[in-house]
Amino acid sequence: MNRFVKLLALTLVAVVGLGCESRTDKVDAGGVILSVTDFDGLPISISASGSFPLVQVETITVTNVTRNNSQPTSDLMNVEIHSYEVSFTREDTGTRVPPVLVNHIFGIAPANGTFTLDGGPILRTDQFNHAPIKDLIDYGRDTETNTQVVRLKVAIQFFGRTLSGDPVASAPAYFTLEVFP
Repeated sequence: MNRFVKLLALTLVAVVGLGCESRTDKVDAGGVILSVTDFDGLPISISASGSFPLVQVETITVTNVTRNNSQPTSDLMNVEIHSYEVSFTREDTGTRVPPVLVNHIFGIAPANGTFTLDGGPILRTDQFNHAPIKDLIDYGRDTETNTQVVRLKVAIQFFGRTLSGDPVASAPAYFTLEVFP
C-alpha cells in the first residue's frame, strides 16, 4: 500500500509538472531576441539641482527580432515587456554610483515588430538622493573625486516573456551622461 501511495504521488507531480496551459500548449517557431534599436531625446548632460526629481528619455524603441527568419511567426512569439532596468558605472575616476532603477511597465513587442516607451525615467528621487549626485546638489562637487562633473555610463535593459512563456531580455544599451551641480 505504501508503494501505491508513493507511485500515485509521483504520478500526480508528473502530471501537474507536464500539464498544458492554454497559452503555452503550442511551441513558437524558434524564439525571439529583444533589441534596443533607437533612442530619441537622450540627455547627455544634466544639472543635478535643476533636474531633480526626474530625468526621462523621450522615446526608446525596442525591436522583437525572430531568431529564425525562414520559419513562420506566430502570436506566441510576441513579447510582453514587463520592466526595464537602468544601471550605472563611472566613466571617470570615481567609484560611487546611483542605485539601480527598475521601472515596471506593460507593453507588447509583436514578432518582428517594435515597442516604443515614451517618457521613460532614467533617474528618479532615489538616484538623486544617493552619492555621487546628492554630493553635487549638497556640496557642488563629488566628495569622492573632488570634481564638479560626474560622468556616468548608463545601461538600459528590457525584460519580458513571450506569450509561450519564455523569458526574454535585451542586451544592455549604453550612453554617457554628465551630471553637474
